[in-house]
Amino acid sequence: MDKLILFTKTNKNKLVNQQSGDSKFGNHVQLITETCNIYDQLKNLDVDYVLFGIPEDVGVFANHGLSGTYSAWSHVIKVLLNMQNNHLTKPERLLILGHLDFSKEQSIISNLSQKKIGDIKKARKIVEEMDKPVTQLMHDIIKAGKKPIVIGGGHNNAYGNIKGTSLALNMPINIINLDAHTDFRKEDGRHSGNAFSYAYTEGFLGKYFVFGIHENYILKSVFDRVQNVSQDVSYNFFEDLMIRKQLKFKAECKRALNFISNKPFGIEIDCDAIENIPSSAMTPSGFSANKTREFLHYFASHKNASYVHICEAAPNLAPKKLVKQSAKLISYLITDFMKV
Repeated sequence: MDKLILFTKTNKNKLVNQQSGDSKFGNHVQLITETCNIYDQLKNLDVDYVLFGIPEDVGVFANHGLSGTYSAWSHVIKVLLNMQNNHLTKPERLLILGHLDFSKEQSIISNLSQKKIGDIKKARKIVEEMDKPVTQLMHDIIKAGKKPIVIGGGHNNAYGNIKGTSLALNMPINIINLDAHTDFRKEDGRHSGNAFSYAYTEGFLGKYFVFGIHENYILKSVFDRVQNVSQDVSYNFFEDLMIRKQLKFKAECKRALNFISNKPFGIEIDCDAIENIPSSAMTPSGFSANKTREFLHYFASHKNASYVHICEAAPNLAPKKLVKQSAKLISYLITDFMKV
């Protein structure tokens, strides 16, 4: 796989801050050394989870969003490796695979303008090509019987996650998405706002539940589309959950699980939905870090939970003192997914 850059022992040793008497998480994770035959290597490896990053923001650019999501992977991996190793964190269950290298694509969009229709079309064509290695890598990991943990990047990568998982399992899969937006916009070229509508139209996505939509930021046209496919797409509003308190958080988690848990499902977490986390559409009003962790643990505990994708975080958009905080939260979410 030519886009995959493996995470090596040399990379690890540069990032782990070793102190006398410490046993760091990064000292005990597993690695592989060859990019060929990923499926065969994973199938024969005694791990449960495979972590990889997608450092890009081409999909966000193509959706007229703020760049910055490319920066999450490098910050998260450093924080994750420097957590403590103990009988509760269990790093030996995790393979850190590496990241998909979209630096060439990033370079191209750096010379494009969001004000030019032609440039947006170019960016959307690039996203369509980027979907292919994401799909292939997800397919290989799922087919090998492991659970992917994917760190974005934009939410455009949900399409490759869904398609790859669906192809590996030979069935449409379901999705639970913690998000302020539906990302169910029209199929007008691939970008971060239409991963789920593309996956649904093409038959890779079965049931889809959007948890915590913000009323102020859902387009009427998108809401109408969702209403038209209500047999397969369900949702709740953040305001009903957390402001008006008309819905109970735990009861809604149960309702969402009942909607999607009849077959394998993916867990999507958009950092736009988490309060004060630097992201492509950072919000001052959203789910707390602890509510997000509770949400993830609840769904990850089900036997049909197949992967988690944490996306849209943009640490480089934050003041320097807050950069590590967003990476630390994502590291908590990674280990929460593993502690089931």
